[in-house]
Amino acid sequence: MSAAYGMLHVREAGSGRPVVFLHGWSCHGGFFDRQMAALADGFHCLAPDLPGHGETGRTGPDLTIEAAADACAGLMRSRDLSNAIVVGWSMGAHVAFSMIERHGADRIGGLVVLDMTAKILNDETWDCGIFGGFDAGKNGLALRLMAMDWPTYAGTLTQNMFADGVAPKDGETAALLADVRANDPAMMAAMWASLAEQDFRSLLPNLAVPTLLAHGAKSRIYAPEVAERLAGMIPDARIETFENSGHSPNLEEPERFAAVLRAFSATV
Repeated sequence: MSAAYGMLHVREAGSGRPVVFLHGWSCHGGFFDRQMAALADGFHCLAPDLPGHGETGRTGPDLTIEAAADACAGLMRSRDLSNAIVVGWSMGAHVAFSMIERHGADRIGGLVVLDMTAKILNDETWDCGIFGGFDAGKNGLALRLMAMDWPTYAGTLTQNMFADGVAPKDGETAALLADVRANDPAMMAAMWASLAEQDFRSLLPNLAVPTLLAHGAKSRIYAPEVAERLAGMIPDARIETFENSGHSPNLEEPERFAAVLRAFSATV
């Protein structure tokens, strides 16, 4: 089922303990369709399209991580969700962090951080950002490339979502990747600029939520050491490694990712 709640378009399935899926940059809630189908027998799954993305698009709130966090908190409040498992993939993890920072974690029973760091830009104080020494200078170049030739940029982006040499060929995944290329580059640039401003290093030591750090061992976005660094910063954190995945275990190992979520839910 798909509907609009407040400012966000939301995909929804099943009943039971709530699981809120927050997608990555340039994607939408449908990137979790396989997990929602697998968990619908015992969980109330919700996957909003975040600002600037999917069906929310321009009708949603401002194109910032903070506005996305406020909208997601509003969704959880309006639906009276409690003891929810919040799954944040890439940018979605920063939306989850911001939601907790701005609204608290009273409605959250567990947090899953899927292949994400506390700060995407590297600098003299942080070396766990995006691979390749991605810093403020490279970020400025990336924003210019998005504006100049979004189809080419999106093509490279979708390749880098997967482990090197792996390109899922099923029709469902191909359709999802076509949605990435169909995005509005101006909206993508706005959300990316906001994402690049985020720094949650001071939040993580005070994160009073059981946290699972799931990451792809073959990620081309973040090194394996990133999960280890975050695990050392978050008081109640554990690591789950997806050996055959890159940045997108939800697409590369969908059945196992659903099983991991089910098992994590049983422990928190």
